Amino acid sequence: MLIVITGASRGIGKAIAEKFASPENTLLLCSRSETNLYRALQDLQEAFPQTRWKARPADLSVPNDIKEFAEWVLEQGIPDIIVNNAGQFIPGSVHNEPDGALEAMLQQNLLSAYHLTRYLLPAMMARKSGMIFNICSIASMQAYHNGGAYGISKHALLGFSRNLREEMKPFGIRVTAVIPGAAYTDSWEGAGIDRNRLMEASDIATMVFAASTLTDRACVEDIVLRPQLGDL
Repeated sequence: MLIVITGASRGIGKAIAEKFASPENTLLLCSRSETNLYRALQDLQEAFPQTRWKARPADLSVPNDIKEFAEWVLEQGIPDIIVNNAGQFIPGSVHNEPDGALEAMLQQNLLSAYHLTRYLLPAMMARKSGMIFNICSIASMQAYHNGGAYGISKHALLGFSRNLREEMKPFGIRVTAVIPGAAYTDSWEGAGIDRNRLMEASDIATMVFAASTLTDRACVEDIVLRPQLGDL
């Protein structure tokens, strides 16, 4: 299979890449940070030498980067799986967050997935198969303190997922919204939160992989995961 993963240099994206590592798969990875991406690529190549790995840096908040990355993907073939994981968190509330926070969050968390998917969909629709996983957030379902523009953008990503799922049914393309609560990644370092209070990124990766193994007659519409003790 040809599998595209954005935001793949660390955290959930990298964990999903590890889960799909297989001699039968080719994984195409991107991340905004060139340094982090190629460091992750080296780690993955060393850990899973039988898997075919390719990577290309891309800032998916930049429209031209999205287009160039999509063109590069299609040069490799037609994706079987797209994992839209690129995103960013800017804390703040609607009444006090910095000007431009909403625009930045929509670009990073919604429009990156929207436009990349639009570029890649025609070939998948012609083939009449494929899977799309949009990495949303518990913030897609439930507002929380200091969530502001981030929560708005993640609500929008969930809406995009649900609309896209309906549109793609006649084309055999399944769309899954992945809605995780807090999972331990590098961004939690120094936050003073007990790691054992959080999920592991691999927990989310395991569920995404499991959904991908179902027959093409089944679609996992939403995957909701929370820490065992609930949200923070």
